[in-house]
Amino acid sequence: MELLQPLLPRTSMGSPRLDDRTVLNGIVFTFRAGVAWRDVPERYGSWATLHTRFRR
Repeated sequence: MELLQPLLPRTSMGSPRLDDRTVLNGIVFTFRAGVAWRDVPERYGSWATLHTRFRR
């Protein structure tokens, strides 16, 4: 397998997962500040990511 590994295509499917701590801080910020999901600062990541993780 080691001989074949360099010949295989490298697939990086999807985007890398955001740090869980950053996402949790963003969710807490949303509730403490009383803002809409779309108004969360970018330092916490995408508002859609925060909302999806909160729903799950």
